[in-house]
Amino acid sequence: MRASSEISMAGTDGTIRTDHHTAHPGHTAHPGHADRTTRTDHTNETGETDETGDTDDMDDMDDTPVMYVESSVAGAAKILVVGPMGVGKTTLIGTVSEIKPLSTEATMSQAGARLDTKVRPSKTTTTVALDFGRITLGGELVLYLFGTPGQQRFLPAWKDLARGALGALALVDTRDLEASFDAIGHLEDLDVPFSVAVNAFPDSTPHNEDDLRSALDLLPHTPLVICDAREHKSSVQALISLVSHLIETLTEAS
Repeated sequence: MRASSEISMAGTDGTIRTDHHTAHPGHTAHPGHADRTTRTDHTNETGETDETGDTDDMDDMDDTPVMYVESSVAGAAKILVVGPMGVGKTTLIGTVSEIKPLSTEATMSQAGARLDTKVRPSKTTTTVALDFGRITLGGELVLYLFGTPGQQRFLPAWKDLARGALGALALVDTRDLEASFDAIGHLEDLDVPFSVAVNAFPDSTPHNEDDLRSALDLLPHTPLVICDAREHKSSVQALISLVSHLIETLTEAS
């Protein structure tokens, strides 16, 4: 997939541009890093995808091989990954990221329980600031992924993260579609182009596309795909669907 010049240059008020680094003294790029990815699958005891992030201390980041952006990269885009609490945002970013993902997971406290509805008893942590990861598509386009907090009380931070974003992937859980309405509504209010990815949980009931589109009140041109946030290929395909939609939208607008 080739990156368009519109994607690499758009959003000058905050969109991240391509930055080709050279190795600094004391830092060595990982040999063959173009073919390597760092994958983190997060499942609970029942096999469900949740938003449990990497619980390792941030100190071990110093031991992670440096992975610079390839010289072949022609463009970059800031992409949001949004959705309600527990829908799988942290999991998806950890699954696809070619660098060690940044996660701001915190244990759900008794004080927070008065404000946040725990989606499942097995979920004990939640994102309180953002998740961050990076993936290169086709060797030419880098996506910087920013996962947003799922709770309504973090909406101010959510809006800050949206600045400069070229698009968003909205994750949906069919077991509680209503919980996704706010996130999709925020994207529409901010005029951020988006696609929808239904995260297939083990106990989800399958629904046909027409029913899902109707329930979510999606416009006909909004992409809708099924994915499993724990699976690398499935999650990458969801992101490719979004990028294709963004390219089409920019092409039609030009």
